[in-house]
Amino acid sequence: MAESFRLLYLKSADFEKPPFVESSPSFKDELDSERSLSTSEYPLPENFSSREVLKQAKADLKHPDPKVRILAVQYYLEKSNLSITLPDLQEILEDEDPGVRAQALASLIKFGNPVVSPFLKRHLKDVDHRVRMIALRGIFQLKEKIDSNLLKQFTSDDSPWVRRKMATLLGWREVEGGLPLLVEMAKDREPMVRKAALSSLLILYPEEGENRMLEAMADPDKEVRKWVRDQLNRMLQRPLRRNSHGPLR
Repeated sequence: MAESFRLLYLKSADFEKPPFVESSPSFKDELDSERSLSTSEYPLPENFSSREVLKQAKADLKHPDPKVRILAVQYYLEKSNLSITLPDLQEILEDEDPGVRAQALASLIKFGNPVVSPFLKRHLKDVDHRVRMIALRGIFQLKEKIDSNLLKQFTSDDSPWVRRKMATLLGWREVEGGLPLLVEMAKDREPMVRKAALSSLLILYPEEGENRMLEAMADPDKEVRKWVRDQLNRMLQRPLRRNSHGPLR
């Protein structure tokens, strides 16, 4: 039964490159739109009981092939009650393969339960930048109060992809200390981080964002300068609207 079940796991060609286990940051930081490899894509034979499937999935968490472990994590975590998965959680999150750790965190986030917060915070310091990105996204998705000191470490993260992710997430909602962090990141050494920070400033802090956009017209990167010009042109083309509490805008 075990080998048949694993074939169900692995039969999808899409699994060859799961969005969270790319070997380099060239995957363009598409975690916000990552596709879930739902087990509904792998219909189970009628002769497999739920108990058998869960037993096999749990056993496959120790399989030597990380592809099997990743999909076992996904099935076991996403299709089981969170209270059932917790006993195995710490071991899963310490897996040597970053793809397995990333899938475990991504699956846990879907529960939306604050009980997973300590695991997310722990993996904010994961050695793999992709895992850190997922943990950071999870912190924002839980919608709990976020300590600005916790976020500040990411302004100097070794990975520009992590820094860009934080700059993007800071545009999701206002957090304490978010404005100065974005202002600092708008001066990041990487163009993509500066661009993400400027975008978030415009979303949540439009007045400060407009000022920073004007400064960015002299950005050293030509692609950023072009993007800034395009954004400013769009802003100029917007019709003036009378604010009910103030002058024309």
